[in-house]
Amino acid sequence: MTERRAILSGSTFEEQIGYARAVVVGDSIYVSGTTGFDYATMSISDDVVEQAEQCLRNIGAALAEAGSSFADVVRVRYLLPDPADFEPCWPVLRRHFLDVRPAATMLVCGLADPRMKIEIEVDARRLS
Repeated sequence: MTERRAILSGSTFEEQIGYARAVVVGDSIYVSGTTGFDYATMSISDDVVEQAEQCLRNIGAALAEAGSSFADVVRVRYLLPDPADFEPCWPVLRRHFLDVRPAATMLVCGLADPRMKIEIEVDARRLS
């Protein structure tokens, strides 16, 4: 039987809502939609680019705890309330994904907190 392991980040949302930052099942890693909150302080920037940077720091930490990295990402989903906020984030996203080239989707939707300007979700697969 394949083992299932939950990875928690310390976000208060995980406890309040009842989810894990990431779940590892075999060689697959599923990282929950991750916003730009700094979980140590539960603060969030007003700037969408800074939020994207923090999202990716949070995701990177979850991937590392799973024994993985951005190099293993096979799918990424970007969720934004304002589509005009997406293009300013492209340089940040390119730094992490240009060499990886995961399948990607951008969706325009409401997020749980009006301070949130971007949420990023990834799936990864350790191939080695």
